[in-house]
Amino acid sequence: MAAAAAAARRVSCSLLRRDHRHLLPLLRPFASSAGGQPQLTVETSVPFTGHKIDPPSRSVDTNPSELLSFFREMSLMRRMEIAADSLYKSKLIRGFCHLYDGQEAVAIGLEASITKKDAIITAYRDHCIYLARGGSLVESFAELMGRRAGCSKGKGGSMHFYKKESGFFGGHGIVGAQVPLGCGLAFAQRYLKEGTVTFALYGDGAANQGQLFEALNISALWDLPVILVCENNHYGMGTAEWRAAKSPAYYKRGDYVPGLKVDGMDVLAVKQACKFAKEYALQNGPIILEMDTYRYHGHSMSDPGSTYRTRDEITGVRQERDPIERVRKLIVSYELATASELKDFEKEVRKEVDEAIAQAKESPMPDPSELFTNVYVKGFGVEAFGADRKEVKAVLP
Repeated sequence: MAAAAAAARRVSCSLLRRDHRHLLPLLRPFASSAGGQPQLTVETSVPFTGHKIDPPSRSVDTNPSELLSFFREMSLMRRMEIAADSLYKSKLIRGFCHLYDGQEAVAIGLEASITKKDAIITAYRDHCIYLARGGSLVESFAELMGRRAGCSKGKGGSMHFYKKESGFFGGHGIVGAQVPLGCGLAFAQRYLKEGTVTFALYGDGAANQGQLFEALNISALWDLPVILVCENNHYGMGTAEWRAAKSPAYYKRGDYVPGLKVDGMDVLAVKQACKFAKEYALQNGPIILEMDTYRYHGHSMSDPGSTYRTRDEITGVRQERDPIERVRKLIVSYELATASELKDFEKEVRKEVDEAIAQAKESPMPDPSELFTNVYVKGFGVEAFGADRKEVKAVLP
């Protein structure tokens, strides 16, 4: 045991002392047992609850490298979202902006259990999922500020991050509309026999959308490899879940489709549940995961987030369930790093984010001609007219 602890200690020090500026994209999962590292078995914070299915084991295998990467990735996401808050208040980010701080364990645990060939599609709270799929901080901040270096060339903004080559099919602004699209991706995967799955993420506020149930119905009929993930942060747009949903047990909503309730603030529980769900979906078709999570900010930047819940509630979640603090305690308890080393690392993360913001600010705004790109098929000579339909304003490429 002492030898294992010493080996883990050496691993942690080498990871923490790297120059983190050279680790972008930072958020790539480490191999489960890379370099012969000692395996660690950790029990999830609470049991899984199953609907029409036997839940997976609470014992999750991990290793020092993975735990340290979880801490790094979630810390980076948290700092990015806090910085986005400041940029929005400085009017460098305009329009809608929905922050993910508090929910980082869902993005990281999901990514740790799948590959980039698997697809993810989500709603408008999408910044951190983009990072987890391999996107960079510079691309993220540039997109938030509407700059040309952004992941969607500055034309999508906060709600429309996208990285097709990594299997991320975007954030979507229409509530619940991404779920049928995700089921369509799963149909393509089954048709092509790729052995991959799609995770379609939505919030508790979207859980009552009719299109969700229509898409789930046909997915169940055709046994599509799709996992519907309800990120239940317990509040919609200024509305507590109990005011909007007669049945807030979202993992049971599929009725004929099995479901699993997961502690979405426990990254290892999310990892275990998503691995289990992928294996199930490939063999049997759809399954629903309800991630019991929490957002620290309001629904969007226009929502103070304190009129329909108490500050004591938010503070209580931060103290008792915060996903980063849970991993910090694991790392320290297993002597993978000291509290001081982790603090030093967080300072490096803050510097990393500040440098990315400075670089993103240097990127120019998109050229006005970009308004006409990625809209029409090229080569058809489409004409744009004025309001009176008499004067041709432009011939599009």
